[in-house]
Amino acid sequence: MSGWSLLIAAHASAAVLALLLGAVMVVRRPRGTRAHQRLGRVYLVCMYWVCLSSFGIQELTPGHFSWIHGLSAWTLFSLTMGWRSARRHRTDKHRGWMVGSYLGLIGAFLGAVTVPVRLVPQLVVQQPVVAMSVLAA
Repeated sequence: MSGWSLLIAAHASAAVLALLLGAVMVVRRPRGTRAHQRLGRVYLVCMYWVCLSSFGIQELTPGHFSWIHGLSAWTLFSLTMGWRSARRHRTDKHRGWMVGSYLGLIGAFLGAVTVPVRLVPQLVVQQPVVAMSVLAA
């Protein structure tokens, strides 16, 4: 692995922001308010960036797409369906698509931080001071 690039850092930053916003959106009541809609738009932009930027990251299989890119394509579809359902006031379908996208994000996060060959665990082991400063920020 070549290490952190600007693309990977931007990808990871947007993913962390989406992870935090998604948690707020899942537990926050009431739903459908202006605040919910605005936070949802930021979540969508972050998730679209995460998915689209993933196609530029080919660290697992250099020069080729991997199975993770298939998940990115599925997530793009599910986000679009969730947004479309909200626009059509189909709250039941909106909730299903968006909660599904968030659960997928949690799964991707767990994979990124627990698989030893991924960059996050390597950073914690090889440069713990940098990892702690990132967490503190």
